Amino acid sequence: MLTIDRLTLQLPYYADGYTAWWKRRWATCLDAFSLTFSPGEVHAVVGASGAGKSLLAYAIMGLLPTPARLNGQLYYQGKPLDASRQRRLRGRELALIPQSLSALDPLVRTQRQVAWAAQRAGQPSAHAWHASQQALTHYQLDARAQQAYAHELSGGMARRVLTAMAHVVSQARLVIADEPSVGLDPHQRQRVLGALRELADQGKTVILITHDLRHALPIADHVTIMRGGKLIETAPSSAFQGSGAALTSAYSQALWLALPDNAFATTTISRREQETNVA
Repeated sequence: MLTIDRLTLQLPYYADGYTAWWKRRWATCLDAFSLTFSPGEVHAVVGASGAGKSLLAYAIMGLLPTPARLNGQLYYQGKPLDASRQRRLRGRELALIPQSLSALDPLVRTQRQVAWAAQRAGQPSAHAWHASQQALTHYQLDARAQQAYAHELSGGMARRVLTAMAHVVSQARLVIADEPSVGLDPHQRQRVLGALRELADQGKTVILITHDLRHALPIADHVTIMRGGKLIETAPSSAFQGSGAALTSAYSQALWLALPDNAFATTTISRREQETNVA
């Protein structure tokens, strides 16, 4: 479905404060990143804050800021995914559940925003309104919430609205969910993650971006560990069990063993292994 070939992303910064634009420096946020995502799977991309997970999503969707330097290739269904094709497919075949709740329009009621997403996906206006109501009801947002503005919603409710917006984009073949379960109680978290699993079971590709390995594993087919903009390891979800002996990276093993379910165990990573993982 999607192939990423040696993708490198650099963003500008100013080392000495607000200096002239020609004195800016460049930070490498993704470094020769290569990965393949297949139809019918949930592929979890896991890493700490700052690992480059969200930037990877924006690069795939074509939503990076103008000064960004992007090198490498993206291929969607075997064809190059350039800027023109990204614009054409975004909101139709490519869907994003963003991490930031500011993605919601503060001046528009909930159901209207979800209906707009359906219309953007090519649904007729009448059908889009009905589909938006169904999607919001599916995520247990009642009539009052459906007519509320963004500031009237709790964080968990707003995140369910964002998920519903991707839900109604029925033509989407690739769905990127960026931290979709943050702020949700256990019941709603399972409902949202279960919905993503259902999308994959329908033959779609779901990229689940998260820092929470524990909640990703029950629905993921594969897990990619990121650190400092680099791909550390890609492994089947079944490799994350026991002592993590099936994992090839010491960093992945340490991440797995440090989970609460593993009694917050820690492992010693040698200096040489650290350099190998982040070099």
